[in-house]
Amino acid sequence: MTCKDDGVRTEDVLAAIATGLWRWDNASGTVTLDSEAARLLGLPAEPVMLPEVAVRSRFHPVDWNEINGIVNLAVAEGTLAEARLRIMDEDGRVLRTVRSRSKPLENVTADGRNDYELIGTLQEIAEPQPGTTAAHTPITGDWRRSREAFLLDAGRALAEARSTAEVLRVAASLSMPGFSPDGLAVFGVAGDRLSVTGHHGHGPGDEGPFSDMGLDTDYPAAEVVRTGRAIYLPSPEDYQRRFPATWPLAQRFGRISWAFLPLIVAGRTMGAWMAAFKHPVSFSPDERSVLTTVARMLAQALQRAGVAESERELTTGLQRSMMPQLGPEIPGMTIAARYVPTGGGLQVGGDWYDMIPLPSGRFALVIGDVQGHDVRAAGLMGQLRIAVRAYASEGHRPDAVLSRASRFLAGLCSSQEHPAGSGSPDPDFHSPRFATCLYVECDPATGLLEVARAGHPDPAVRMADGTVLMRPTAGGLPLGIVPDTDYPTTRFTLEPGETMMLCTDGLIETGGHDLDTGWARLRAILESDTLDPDSPDASGPSEGHLERLADLLVQAVHGPSSHHTTGPLADRREDDIAVVLLCRESADCGCGTPPLHPSRPPRRTMLTVAQAEPERLSGARRQVRELLHDWADPEQVDSAVLMVSEMVTNVLVHTDGDAVLVAEAAGELGTRRLRVEVADASDELPHKRHPGEMASSGRGVLLMEMLADTWGVDPRGAGKSIWFELYERSKPDDDVED
Repeated sequence: MTCKDDGVRTEDVLAAIATGLWRWDNASGTVTLDSEAARLLGLPAEPVMLPEVAVRSRFHPVDWNEINGIVNLAVAEGTLAEARLRIMDEDGRVLRTVRSRSKPLENVTADGRNDYELIGTLQEIAEPQPGTTAAHTPITGDWRRSREAFLLDAGRALAEARSTAEVLRVAASLSMPGFSPDGLAVFGVAGDRLSVTGHHGHGPGDEGPFSDMGLDTDYPAAEVVRTGRAIYLPSPEDYQRRFPATWPLAQRFGRISWAFLPLIVAGRTMGAWMAAFKHPVSFSPDERSVLTTVARMLAQALQRAGVAESERELTTGLQRSMMPQLGPEIPGMTIAARYVPTGGGLQVGGDWYDMIPLPSGRFALVIGDVQGHDVRAAGLMGQLRIAVRAYASEGHRPDAVLSRASRFLAGLCSSQEHPAGSGSPDPDFHSPRFATCLYVECDPATGLLEVARAGHPDPAVRMADGTVLMRPTAGGLPLGIVPDTDYPTTRFTLEPGETMMLCTDGLIETGGHDLDTGWARLRAILESDTLDPDSPDASGPSEGHLERLADLLVQAVHGPSSHHTTGPLADRREDDIAVVLLCRESADCGCGTPPLHPSRPPRRTMLTVAQAEPERLSGARRQVRELLHDWADPEQVDSAVLMVSEMVTNVLVHTDGDAVLVAEAAGELGTRRLRVEVADASDELPHKRHPGEMASSGRGVLLMEMLADTWGVDPRGAGKSIWFELYERSKPDDDVED
């Protein structure tokens, strides 16, 4: 090849300036070099065609990895690939450093694959270090290390962003090595139009002209979305030349350089990212590589955030529809409730509560827990809640409501275990499920509660003076295990000033607790002095006080909460939580708070121990201890527990009926009287015996005579009542609680 004017060969001119030509065919894996390019690579100075591996062996391994990424970027963007390369000899020493500039040309191979070939130049630059080893020389080492550190930090920050707003804040705070932009914008696509998802470095309202722009507009972001290729504009002249129609929109911001990059996820262009600079940027291959990497990470972060926000919106709507607000106000009663879902993404679980107006004028409180925390548990919960509400609204009694609900759940799980047309269903998803449930029918006029329980934790009652008792109730199997199951009903009265707590096991057992230690934790909250209305932390009596108590119970397990807790706090949940508080108001005190007057109302508890449930004897002993939790003399408490155990056991052993325990503590602290009665249906009166040393029974009357201050037997119409009384021994003055 020669120049037309003087006949000088182009090859000679290129050789004079130490520049060679090469052609790299990626499809065939061959490289064609002219004589100068061959010399620069340490080969004989003559034209040659070599296999790719032979040429690759001449490059420093680190530089080869660099140029490979640069070429792929140039192919994707349709731009020049420019890089500096160290040439190695056969002994691993650096011969020289060359600059490569090449243009990738795409072509389609015979088998239909998209491939490319590079056509470009190799030029020696004044950075060679002959005689050094193959150790990495500091060509661009500092910049590369800064870039790698920046990309690691950027990737970590974008991966941790949970919402679109957080992603945009992270993108705005990125400080790119050596060329940080001062203006950013993220464009989305809505149909055939651009939308501005977010921006930084602009004033309010500046996004107006760009927020509803058609994709066919002569604007860089629109072209990027249409083509999927990045656009780099190093100067205002480049911008004005390529996009004259929209140049006036960009001119007023006073920027010097712009980069518009596609936001691509899974091969689909979901938008564009603009980085604008107030200083000139040449957009070298290294700079384009950084921008492209950030754009990819930004696209993935925006995609994750969008999916997460859609899921949160869906689950929040599902949660609101499945967790109804408590019903209208009930005269003489105050109700508060909390629901806290578990983590794992889905903000609806298997726990629920409900308040149901009944045809009789009463109302029902329901709390339940469907096995599992997944989508199916939430679906079953919604269906079961509707079924329970329907059965209750028909006027069925508590036992009938739970029996029908158990039959409904068993049939529902059976039909889902082998769904029609499902092929081979997932055994985990379609396996049978059960649910626990506590159903309470309440008469607001009298405070009478009728409780039916299906494998659920018992309710707890906080008395007017602050004493807290777990109320043992009769119960049956969880719902759905056996279709036809009976659920006995327990009746007791909620006295004025008392508060009943219903909860799921998530409130009790979260944090590594079992039922006993978890209950002790909750009991301490229910009895806490901060509930006193005179306390500066108290929010006041009645409804406000009950709402505060509900918050304190949840905070005892998980920290600050709200009526429906979602977000990062929800992700730390071990189990769903539902809690309902019902307070029967009194005239002289705040709901569930100690009375303001020195006169204390009596504490009273009642418990039935059936012949078929002798294990409830331990519950009777615990009831007495909890009733006397602040009794002055611990020895008297032990005596009372021993006598109760003896009296109830005597009924279970010597009669065919159930034992009904009633205990009441009345009076002022230090001078109280405990009266305990155990009634049964037998007419046979107890009599004093003289058991021998080895006898295992017969000491009941002797114990009563020794331990009780007074005792007796009262015959009744059908049966009798055995009773005893203990009188509290006063503490020393400095120990007496006021």
